[in-house]
Amino acid sequence: MRDKEQSNIKIKKICDRRLFQLRDVSLNIMVGEEKQNLITRPPVVVVLGHIDHGKSSLLLAIRKMEVPAGKPGGVITQHIGAYQIEREGKKITFIDTPGHEAFSQMRSRGAKVADIAVLVIDSCEGVKAQTKEAISCLKRLGIPIIVALNKIDKPEANPERVKRELQKEGILVESMGGKIPAVNLSAKTGENIEELLELILLIAEMEELKTDLEKPAEGTIIEAYLDNRRGPTATLILNQGKLGPGQIIGTSSTLGRVKTLEDFQGVPISEALPSQPVIVLGFENVPKVGEKLKVFPDIETARANLEIEEKMAPEIINVKSDQRVLNLILKADVLGSLEAIEGALKNLPQEKIILRILKKGVGEITESDVKLASQAKAKILGFRVKINPVAKILAEREKVKILAFEIIYDLVEGVRKFMEKLGKPKLIRKDLGKVKTLVIFLTEKNRQIVGGRVIEGEVKKGTLIEIFRNKELIGKGKLINLQINKKDVDKAIKGRECGILYEGEVKIEVGDGLSIYTEERQKD
Repeated sequence: MRDKEQSNIKIKKICDRRLFQLRDVSLNIMVGEEKQNLITRPPVVVVLGHIDHGKSSLLLAIRKMEVPAGKPGGVITQHIGAYQIEREGKKITFIDTPGHEAFSQMRSRGAKVADIAVLVIDSCEGVKAQTKEAISCLKRLGIPIIVALNKIDKPEANPERVKRELQKEGILVESMGGKIPAVNLSAKTGENIEELLELILLIAEMEELKTDLEKPAEGTIIEAYLDNRRGPTATLILNQGKLGPGQIIGTSSTLGRVKTLEDFQGVPISEALPSQPVIVLGFENVPKVGEKLKVFPDIETARANLEIEEKMAPEIINVKSDQRVLNLILKADVLGSLEAIEGALKNLPQEKIILRILKKGVGEITESDVKLASQAKAKILGFRVKINPVAKILAEREKVKILAFEIIYDLVEGVRKFMEKLGKPKLIRKDLGKVKTLVIFLTEKNRQIVGGRVIEGEVKKGTLIEIFRNKELIGKGKLINLQINKKDVDKAIKGRECGILYEGEVKIEVGDGLSIYTEERQKD
């Protein structure tokens, strides 16, 4: 079965390549001189996966295959890192993102600069929490995915079961009738890693990754830190243009002049090209991961841009009259998770609803957390933590909402829904009275004049109407005007006959029951 699947994949590759060659020729003929400045750039590949599913092992295996002998291999760390390999004369850039859920935000930033994603899954364990989190992230970004089913060298490996699990998450691989390629491989033995690299190059070819070297350099910061010896240091990947020593560079938070450029192995280079991971020295301060980098003609222009960015940056502002506040208490398993959650929540739009974190910490949800939530009308968010039994009882008594999450993306979505609900004004309904329709005086397109008797309560001008026919609600409308004995009145009480000017799409008929009510916005 495996040989047949691999054969089908190879046939598909040949067909795709031929189609691409024909399309490329036609595009060159159609576009002509407009494409002269465009060149093909290497693909940038982000590697995602659950912790211990073999993501780093796969990257190391690829490195050992592709890095020329005698050159330093570098070290893959817990920070976002990148390196480049060359295969059959074509280069591929890999971005390594940490596997632990605490670095969810870093993974999202890494994936934003990528062209292709490799989702690594242990074919023995299957789809796990961080796998689902990675899938959600990739769906939002909309980049091509390759599924790498790792550890097939183990006897308990079951790739077919994993494919079925992926189908439940909306990832349908080619062998099951979908469009997403999947490769059964082993980072330990090296089996089918060549096939993975071929697929990456094929997809890159189909995606037509082009760039313009004549445009000013632009890129993204994917790693940054303060080196005690060398000063602010950043790793970036360009998406257009060329970067060289002496150029003025800037992000939304800092600027500088390029002093030194190094490749991912720490070797000095004279020029950085698109898709190439490059280490840059020369910033005045450490830039933020995920920031966009631009080249400026001079320091003054870069500093002016920095000032503009600072003015445009979101500020902590006082709550306006038309804004509401959602108070939160955050408890997480580890500090890294807490920081990632805070970062993700800051990205939620807060024009109408302000998020206010009253308390945050690591460990179980306690009685003091519930007491604070009760006093401040706050929601408690727990990420992979337990609830103290006493706290649970107190929360039920005080009607404090405690929400538990296992995936950061689900937590953020939960908060987003709370914000949407809070942003909608709550209307309080007040029932006034009921009318039985006795006669229809006039019927127009969306208006009627009807006569009826108040059989319960009272009827007021400028209220709302529900129409019931055979005890079934069939429509709604407005009570525009009210008359008694052909004279305008403000209200009619039980037992009185009245005329009603009704506005609505559903037509009232004789015998219909009219329920009269008002809706008022609830006061905070």
